[in-house]
Amino acid sequence: MFGRITPMVKNLLIINAAVYFLAEYILPGVTNYGALRYINSTYFLPFQIVTYMFLHGGFWHLFSNMFGLFIFGPLLEQVWGSKRFLVYYMACGIGAGVLYAGSGGLETLYVKNSLQHYQKIEHPTTADFTDVINVLERHADQYLRIGALRDFKYEYAEQGGGSQFEAQSKQLVYQISEAYSNARDQFLLVGASGAIFGIILAFGLLFPDMQLMLLFPPIPIKAKYLVMFYGAYEFLSGVSQRPGDNVAHFAHIAGMLVGYLILRQWKKQHGNFY
Repeated sequence: MFGRITPMVKNLLIINAAVYFLAEYILPGVTNYGALRYINSTYFLPFQIVTYMFLHGGFWHLFSNMFGLFIFGPLLEQVWGSKRFLVYYMACGIGAGVLYAGSGGLETLYVKNSLQHYQKIEHPTTADFTDVINVLERHADQYLRIGALRDFKYEYAEQGGGSQFEAQSKQLVYQISEAYSNARDQFLLVGASGAIFGIILAFGLLFPDMQLMLLFPPIPIKAKYLVMFYGAYEFLSGVSQRPGDNVAHFAHIAGMLVGYLILRQWKKQHGNFY
């Protein structure tokens, strides 16, 4: 089985394993420095859109990504050649990082502006406060658990505001704004998943009817259905992301999207995907 591995896939496996060993046992600070931040984070650096791809959040994170590369990568490299395979792999990973960090940055900017706008209102009303709550519910619902925020909202909605409401609501919003700004700067994205999901998409499009055997459960499935399942699962997981779920599902979707756009362009130029 290991004899089928292709040169570029082998090189990527070695590089990712070496970087993991370096970050885990020799230079642990390299992960914090090279991981991708939101584009409006104080700690964002342009090179992070590349370096984050080779950093991982633990052995099993590394293993799952490299297993996907090992399974789906060699056949694509055989068809495309090493150079085109590497270009595709890197483009999917970088594109996923740019889309994810960019969209996340815009979202955090929107939330931050909403919080700051409320603090600048001279005499905020309960309706103004409700608008802030609605923004948090849509984009940062974990911050609704700060203090007695919901109780405060309903308590003062009945009273119609007042000077006490203005002072306490501004203090609450200030606390949320500070916590949100700090969390934004701590945001990290690591892993080759964006590139790997681009690889999975390409495999499903080039070899749609190839039978694959799942590990769990051990049943055969065509490649095109596997891609559909992965795409649907990541989308639904991203939309309904649960507390404690640290997987960047939309980065996976972004990798597939970038991969699709690349393959579409190649097909337009050459009449096929290769």
